[in-house]
Amino acid sequence: MNSGRTVREAWIVGAVRTPVGRHGGALSAVRPDDLGAVVLKALVERVGIPPDEVEDVYFGCANQAGEDNRDVARMSLLLAGFPEIVAGATVNRLCGSGLEAVANAARAVMLGEADVYVGGA
Repeated sequence: MNSGRTVREAWIVGAVRTPVGRHGGALSAVRPDDLGAVVLKALVERVGIPPDEVEDVYFGCANQAGEDNRDVARMSLLLAGFPEIVAGATVNRLCGSGLEAVANAARAVMLGEADVYVGGA
């Protein structure tokens, strides 16, 4: 049903993956927000979008405890050098946390809240 409103499309224009480690392996001492910062730096470099054009960063993080027990998205974007005006939100939907983060970013674009969001896990 079309109520006469224009529907905006959301596009994925870049993707970056963190390294994969083993339980207790080489990455076990690396904080989640530090890994998130690496991904965010690489993403904005790869797609060529200045960090100050990003409205919000949504990250999924399930079963948060210890070093994960804070807003990983916000901490990651600050560690990546994004301006303080960029928001960050961490969502927990257990196995679906990353998908929920991407869906939230896409939904915000489609609703016209802003043009550039980051979603991931």
